[in-house]
Amino acid sequence: MIINLVLAAFLVLVQPLVGAHGGLANYTVGDVWYRGYDPNEPAAEQQGQSWMVQRIWASIDPIFHVNDTGLACNTPGTTANSYIPIAAGDNLTAVYWYWLHPVGPMSIWLADCSPFGKCEHADPNKLEFFKIAEEGLLNGTVTEGMWFQKAFQHWDGTPDLWPVRIPETIKPGLYVVRHEILSLHIENKPQFYPECAHLNISGTGSAVPPKDYRVKFPGAYQDDDPSINIDIYTDEMRETTNYTIPGPPVWDGLMNKYCADC
Repeated sequence: MIINLVLAAFLVLVQPLVGAHGGLANYTVGDVWYRGYDPNEPAAEQQGQSWMVQRIWASIDPIFHVNDTGLACNTPGTTANSYIPIAAGDNLTAVYWYWLHPVGPMSIWLADCSPFGKCEHADPNKLEFFKIAEEGLLNGTVTEGMWFQKAFQHWDGTPDLWPVRIPETIKPGLYVVRHEILSLHIENKPQFYPECAHLNISGTGSAVPPKDYRVKFPGAYQDDDPSINIDIYTDEMRETTNYTIPGPPVWDGLMNKYCADC
């Protein structure tokens, strides 16, 4: 379902704040709005609908463990029936009605659905995701500095927007896009908030990421990763001004011509 942006702006003003957690509510490409899943609305009115572009997430609560199958596309991650059409090189904007957590990295991933034929048939735990964007600590210390997770929040009644440019050189086709927020505000208890949607990417590119950029969820992260299992309130973190975002590096849209297993 596509909703006019003017109407959508009105809807955000009346959307209730149902808790401290949250999730990715909708997507925009240009001035076209694509509705996502709302766990606070009846599932029967959304799941299986022809307009649904987003995989099902049943709760605003986070994923707590790196080995949880819900880390891929949330829980239950049930497939969607529709796609967001977008051209390579264009911006996809994720829309959050609100976001309250202030600390931790954010990342955006794509996975090619062609091994499964269509994204509707893809098992999210078998998809090979590659990172196309990430944001973390912008300035200051880990404990008291400014994180992108806080900077992208709006407190004027408008939604929180997170845009990303689809790599211009990417091979066209059907993809799953995965947005992940990792919140670190509770010591040694990371909170993952992933959501996935289906994209139909058009273009004339042919690039695919090399194998070492591609990961599966679970499997991409380890329990003992110091960027995940972290207490940001230690004396050391109060003086630390750098943070390593977990996972592989961001793919720059280039294909290694010497890669035999891309």
